[in-house]
Amino acid sequence: MISVQTAREHILASLTPPKITHCPLTQAAGRLLAESIHAQTDLPTFDNSSVDGFAVRASDVVAAPVSLPVVADIPAGQVAALTLQAGQAARIMTGAALPAGADAVVMVEETDFYHQAAGMKAPAQVVINKPVRAGENLRPRGMDIRRGQEILRAGRVLRAQDIGLLAMLGVATVPVWKKPKVALLSSGDELLPVEAPLEAGKIHDSNSYMLAAQVEQAGGEVLRLGVAQDYREQVQALLEQAVQAGADVIISSAGMSVGAYDFVREVVESAGTLTFWKVNMRPGKPVAFGTYRGIPFFGLPGNPVSCFVSFLVFARPALRRLGGFETDQASPVRVQLAEALESDGRESYLRAQVSHQNGLLVAHLTGHQGSGNLFSLVQANALLIIPSGVKSCPPGSEVEAWLLED
Repeated sequence: MISVQTAREHILASLTPPKITHCPLTQAAGRLLAESIHAQTDLPTFDNSSVDGFAVRASDVVAAPVSLPVVADIPAGQVAALTLQAGQAARIMTGAALPAGADAVVMVEETDFYHQAAGMKAPAQVVINKPVRAGENLRPRGMDIRRGQEILRAGRVLRAQDIGLLAMLGVATVPVWKKPKVALLSSGDELLPVEAPLEAGKIHDSNSYMLAAQVEQAGGEVLRLGVAQDYREQVQALLEQAVQAGADVIISSAGMSVGAYDFVREVVESAGTLTFWKVNMRPGKPVAFGTYRGIPFFGLPGNPVSCFVSFLVFARPALRRLGGFETDQASPVRVQLAEALESDGRESYLRAQVSHQNGLLVAHLTGHQGSGNLFSLVQANALLIIPSGVKSCPPGSEVEAWLLED
């Protein structure tokens, strides 16, 4: 068996560089930006009013109250074909382009035309009740962003406000890192679809649903292949389906042991290689990694907790790397044990509930640590990491933990 660290290093070193794709802006939320974006225009793109009111020359209203003739009505989306002369005003709506000659806007509330109804025409004359400074109530061109300015840096996960800004700048497609397409299959005659009624000796296929969720959380795209029955031709057919579908990664659960009906390892090696298939860890010792027809292949254990943990330790970092992310895992935190722990000497990942107590992070195990006890993983918010060679930890000792929740 090889160590967890050696296995991780080999996996990450064998991966191809991530790929860039261009996705429509409508599908860019949550995607990882692959290239920095620079503005191709100023924002705002023209001088415009920040309020509903009257465009004026500030020098004309210094002695307010003053009465000015209204020579234009400028709604948003239109540009006035005139130059405002001294002693003139133009009604203007929020966001409308400022007419040439004007250098300020008086809010409608500061005029005698405040109480107006929708659809009312502009008045022929308006009384300005309060003076304004040049530039007041204006949004000048380039106030927010200048053309050529970097607005979003590569490596950013695009949020709703980022999408809005890109739309404002007229960016219709966005360079993002391609999501790795991950083909998932489960192996075993005993597995039934989740919607099927249970039969004697059968169980529901939980791993493919759990793995699909983990793949999506890691930034991957899921390709469900279904369940391979325990014979060679079925396993090979599903693996070939993954190849034809253009999968970037193949992940199987179960079928990697040396049982009489475990064919996954044999089929993978018939058209590829397995670099390793046992790792010095608990749970999850029968973990395999290699390639099938040049596609990275992960063979994960069939027991659900082993499957979950081995994905977290090995497959998630690979998918994050393939998806362009620089980091793959939150840094471990130090926690204090509330009880004694026993291990068999393999690097162990134990399910625990971590909470704040008297200024410390304190960990309690969540039930028995059998690799089939998925409920204990549901109750856990952390995995305690017990190093290789350590067989016991007394209460009060400190260990590292991966937090599964914020």
